[in-house]
Amino acid sequence: MQVFLILLWTTNLARPKMPQGAGVQVFPPVNFTLTVSALAQVLLHWKPNPAQEQNNSTIRYDVKILSPVPEEYDTKRTHSVRTAALHNGFSARVRTLLLQEDLQMSSDWVKGQLPPLPGAAGTSITNLSCVTHVTVPENVSLHCTWLPGQGAPEDTKYFLFYRYEAHTEECPSYITDEWNRNIECTFSSTRIKPGEIGSLIVVHINGSSKRAAIKPFQQLFNQNAIEKVNVPRNISVSLEQNDLLATWEKPVSPFDKECFEYEFYLINLKSGNEQILKISSNSFRLRIDVTSRYSIRIRANHNHICRARGFWSDWSGIIYVGQNKLENSIAWIFTLLCVSTSCTLLLVTLICKINHLWSKLFPPVPTPSNKFRDPFPVDYE
Repeated sequence: MQVFLILLWTTNLARPKMPQGAGVQVFPPVNFTLTVSALAQVLLHWKPNPAQEQNNSTIRYDVKILSPVPEEYDTKRTHSVRTAALHNGFSARVRTLLLQEDLQMSSDWVKGQLPPLPGAAGTSITNLSCVTHVTVPENVSLHCTWLPGQGAPEDTKYFLFYRYEAHTEECPSYITDEWNRNIECTFSSTRIKPGEIGSLIVVHINGSSKRAAIKPFQQLFNQNAIEKVNVPRNISVSLEQNDLLATWEKPVSPFDKECFEYEFYLINLKSGNEQILKISSNSFRLRIDVTSRYSIRIRANHNHICRARGFWSDWSGIIYVGQNKLENSIAWIFTLLCVSTSCTLLLVTLICKINHLWSKLFPPVPTPSNKFRDPFPVDYE
């Protein structure tokens, strides 16, 4: 009897453990579609497979974006929205995930794709670059430049659109090249919100030509990464004994002063020595040579603590402080010598004129008399 129990226990150990969900079939979603719902925006939509049995299980969906930028995520919903540049097409796939306690089962993949946007190769614009700028509180300008495609005919006309959230707008003002092709665009005012972090700006440029089909181009920009910061305000520079003191206010921006960093450009005009110092606050103290004169400029940028760093601001106007004492002394001596010499000459001239000394010192030379008569006078009558 003991031998039988031992054999039975050994047999149970050797038998593989069947998973709890064994025999449950997982079906892929149906009616998977990809729809362009806005500029550079795709709506992914599918429906649960009607043959799928839930049986106290949780159903989720695994979504994998294949192109243009790979991405994978899961969701409970049967739809998803993704922002991506679509000029080279878009492809994705989805499958069903069945979660039952600690067990996860998945179906086969269902794939969908969007073809590339139509147009001749080489006609798309290249070298697209965009910059935003907070012109006044709550207003952001947008400026973009690009180059025509190498295969674009001379009669090509490019047109730029930007999309921010649900707002789409065409460029109101272009600058053209020598063939009258649009290569630059400026929006003096946009719907871009200056205080947002990480929001995307979609730029779409298409074109037209009588000689070729112009292929559109799309690019996504992080609004913080392309912002050119304003110049620091109310800069004040002074000397305190052997120290240079500088203070300023943060640029015009919805972000707090802790979100900025600065570069302090200092030139010793006497020695020609240049320094660029990085500063994280709104004030600065530096020991300097008080016998020298300095020029100072400051510029600003966002730091990485609050948001993505953008473009540095322009340099502030030049501020001068201090003086070259040796050069100033020489200049003063030279000036005094010139003034004193001029005054002395003027005084001597006046004294001589008053006392008639010129005629005494330099009497006029008398004209000699003619003692000889002309022996041959000529009468012209």
